[in-house]
Amino acid sequence: MTARRRGTAIDPAHADDRLVVGSHRVFGWVMAVVAGLVALWVWRKGHGWLWWPAGIAIAFALAAAIAPALLAPLNRAWMAFGLLLGRIISPLVMGLIFFGVVTPIALLARLRGVDPMRRRFDPGAKTYWIERDPPGPDPATMERQF
Repeated sequence: MTARRRGTAIDPAHADDRLVVGSHRVFGWVMAVVAGLVALWVWRKGHGWLWWPAGIAIAFALAAAIAPALLAPLNRAWMAFGLLLGRIISPLVMGLIFFGVVTPIALLARLRGVDPMRRRFDPGAKTYWIERDPPGPDPATMERQF
């Protein structure tokens, strides 16, 4: 299967892009381990032995070992669910970070009069050029940058 471009919240995937899924065998083993860990956790907490997580773990392990192609629909559904969650959660988390961290810092900086980019207009300024001290690298060392 060829690698296809995945969409993001900013650059969405196109309708003709197909879902890229990993190995069905690896998916089966991962799900078997997770279901087994859930069964062990419930058993260790003293809630008795729950048969359904153990049964799911055994079913995934058998399918992964014997016929991983049976797991293809579940693998695709799981990947589609993950992409859907990514499209919902990623913008929410980025919005929380922006409005919870960046915006308050910017508001505090404005209240204090901080202008880190020096964007204020100065009608008496002859130039806005900032002299560096020391002046910077020698231009001769910048001939072949790439």
